[in-house]
Amino acid sequence: MNRIDKSILITGASRGLGLALMNGLARRGARVVGVARHAAEMETVAEALRWEGLEAHALAYDVGDKEAIYPMVGAATALVGPLDVLVHNASTLGPTPLPLLLDTACEDLQRVLEVNVVGPFRLTKVVAGNMAVRGKGLVMHITSDAAVSAYPRWGAYGVSKAALEHLGRVWAAELEGTGVRFVSVDPGEMDTRMYRDAVPDGDYSQLSRPEAVAARLVEWVAWRSESVPSGARLEAAKLEAA
Repeated sequence: MNRIDKSILITGASRGLGLALMNGLARRGARVVGVARHAAEMETVAEALRWEGLEAHALAYDVGDKEAIYPMVGAATALVGPLDVLVHNASTLGPTPLPLLLDTACEDLQRVLEVNVVGPFRLTKVVAGNMAVRGKGLVMHITSDAAVSAYPRWGAYGVSKAALEHLGRVWAAELEGTGVRFVSVDPGEMDTRMYRDAVPDGDYSQLSRPEAVAARLVEWVAWRSESVPSGARLEAAKLEAA
């Protein structure tokens, strides 16, 4: 089994796919820092991994808060050293039940964009420069099929994910040749609290489990992260399973 000897920061790591990624990467030897808004939830995740003898740390920050970005990166690098991988997983749907665009408040759209696009932009700005100086690094944007398909009532979220994907492509073009690579990953529909909030009357039995999706992404990071062009969009369902 290939060991992942990297320092990794994952946002939105206290539940869902972020939690599954933190568990999977830590168990493959990565030095992992998880970020979430709620300190108790995030610390519970990290403590469980430390009981297994793994290197896992918890930080409580809001990615949508401009003032949180520098303290977050400073704390993370103090714990695990310069970051090799940055996973932008934190995101918000906005109000639920999901409203039509005509019923979406401007302030709600602004909050979705702050968390899902502007936050990752600020965080990458702080991290990518150091990656470029060292000549290596991977920035992963967790996206959605809502970025490429127009679903009624998913407007704010879909717009934010479309912008996030294009942000990754622009970063890739501008940092080409530096060793810093970017990828957007569509995990597919998963049985998560976010999905249940968005689709309260859905059939969840056919959804993927976050742990299964994370296993594919962990294997990709371990073995094939340099096998696709920087700026590529990947679908987790098409990645080789662990």
